[in-house]
Amino acid sequence: MIEMPSTLTCPKCGHRSTHTMPTDACQYIHVCDQCGVTLKPKTGDCCVYCSYGDVPCPPIQDERAGRDQGCCTP
Repeated sequence: MIEMPSTLTCPKCGHRSTHTMPTDACQYIHVCDQCGVTLKPKTGDCCVYCSYGDVPCPPIQDERAGRDQGCCTP
């Protein structure tokens, strides 16, 4: 089963915020609510949830479960 909420942690200030991930696209940008830094995926990651979240994005969850959707393949 796909987990939809993921908690992003800002690498600059440590602020944590929980969001419902989109199922139809990867999210490439997130602005920290506390310090305003713009988060972008780390090299090799497809989205901010895979880089800074406690749960990877739905397409990566599917891929790991053997249900490859292909949208986030780096």
